[in-house]
Amino acid sequence: MKVEVVYFAWVRERIGLPRERVTTEAETVAGLIAELVAREDRYAMAFADLTSLRVALDQELADFDAPLAGVREVAFFPPMTGG
Repeated sequence: MKVEVVYFAWVRERIGLPRERVTTEAETVAGLIAELVAREDRYAMAFADLTSLRVALDQELADFDAPLAGVREVAFFPPMTGG
């Protein structure tokens, strides 16, 4: 399947791309991350500490074990703060 992967903040800086179209065989977000990390060191650096990352699937917050079936966009970003 193909998904649009979007990177925000320091994740984008480490990977060097704001977004990319990815062909994946992963069934979950964690599987997609494993595929990305296997690509190059820059992905490994960006995904080294998953506790400092959040993910959204089609603009809805999700967990790393969430299924990718039917998802069009996966976004990775640091935790948000605000008041």
